[in-house]
Amino acid sequence: MSHIDLYWSFRSPYSYLALKPTLALLQEWDVQLTVKIVMPLAIRQPEFFVGRGPQWMAYLLRDIVRLAQMSEQTLAMPSPDPIVVDPKTGEFAPDQPHIWRLSRLGVTACMAGRGLAFINEVGALIWTGVPWDQGTHLADAVARAGLDLADLEAAIEADKMDAILAQNDKDLRAAGHWGVPTFVLDGEPFFGQDRIDVVKWRLQQLGVKKR
Repeated sequence: MSHIDLYWSFRSPYSYLALKPTLALLQEWDVQLTVKIVMPLAIRQPEFFVGRGPQWMAYLLRDIVRLAQMSEQTLAMPSPDPIVVDPKTGEFAPDQPHIWRLSRLGVTACMAGRGLAFINEVGALIWTGVPWDQGTHLADAVARAGLDLADLEAAIEADKMDAILAQNDKDLRAAGHWGVPTFVLDGEPFFGQDRIDVVKWRLQQLGVKKR
């Protein structure tokens, strides 16, 4: 059976938009998928954003809105942003409690065998504009993924989870890319939610059976 590693980040709108077609792919094709959580580039490679200019962000915002509309998905800016940004300078703050918490929880969920369900529910929570860090929103999303938030929090071993996050970044780059979402099918990388059809084409080439 062919295997796909999905490298995925909680701050990437494209990662969120990839979830619906990914679930459809898994329903259609006889493949196994493993979620590999990585930190956003804002943490792994902050210099990526230097000098991008206002057009880059304006285009990204336009693009994700139309992609959401085309795929009939709900999308709104996260509240709060998983990455804390200095409102005066626009620079990434040195303290990043939200993304470390989410990413460590994601790794813990993956270790419990519920990685895809977790990112699907929590990703939808974050990218549909709900104030995800307030009330029971996060706990409810985790419960829908078949897990308990308090149990996940208690199971987090920060050093261990952070080592896994760092290794996932290394493995992603070794596979041939650095961005998310990236699908690595039997060692071959496919970057972007717009490459899922190419993944399907490759599955057909490989002779993978449909379910």
